Amino acid sequence: MDGMTRILVVDDELDICEILKFNLENSGYEVDMALSGEEALSMPLDKYSLFLFDVMMDEMSGFSLAAKVRKIEECAEIPIIFITAKTGENDLLTGFNLGADDYICKPFRISEVLARVKAVLRRNSKSIPAPAGQGNIVFGDLVLNPEAKRAYVSGVDMSLTKKEFEVLQMLLAKPGRVFSREEILSHVWPNDVNVLERSIDVNMARLRKKMGCYANNIVSRSGYGYCFVTETKE
Repeated sequence: MDGMTRILVVDDELDICEILKFNLENSGYEVDMALSGEEALSMPLDKYSLFLFDVMMDEMSGFSLAAKVRKIEECAEIPIIFITAKTGENDLLTGFNLGADDYICKPFRISEVLARVKAVLRRNSKSIPAPAGQGNIVFGDLVLNPEAKRAYVSGVDMSLTKKEFEVLQMLLAKPGRVFSREEILSHVWPNDVNVLERSIDVNMARLRKKMGCYANNIVSRSGYGYCFVTETKE
């Protein structure tokens, strides 16, 4: 692990900060802590490679902190992971609309945090060539490899989850075709009766966040569903 990869953990619970710091440092990262949004904003934020923000903090919430950080030009592209007990779909959508790269719900397992940190950092690392394959689905610099179960934007692995990959593959296979939420549910979650249609919106927000310049190619048709369009409005 690159020892120069620096992470800032912001949580008003010292115990959680120290647990995250200990385990992240054991994984080779350099980690700093802040116990409030105000303290975090007083730090040289542009030196970090990743932010871990708790949402429910006194005075300034993690959402408010993220909004302020995103207004700092040097920090606009630094990835943010929210760690929080707020698991409602509206909360998830709020986080992704603020530019979050991932969302970890409390109580969390350290192994999950480390895996998500690694995945987010990998998505934001330098480009690598996408593997060639005759069955690839290609749209501009967006490449989906059905055999490897990987998708790339400009050569960078998007690190999609299994469900995100299946949704993207479904949409990309038939550009312009509108898939209803019911169709998406039956195709991607065929045996999970607990998944609601509204949950698709959360998954689409996650997927769009990972698609970079192609985020706007996935569009919602009000009252119908989702589709992948080949032309987008400026």
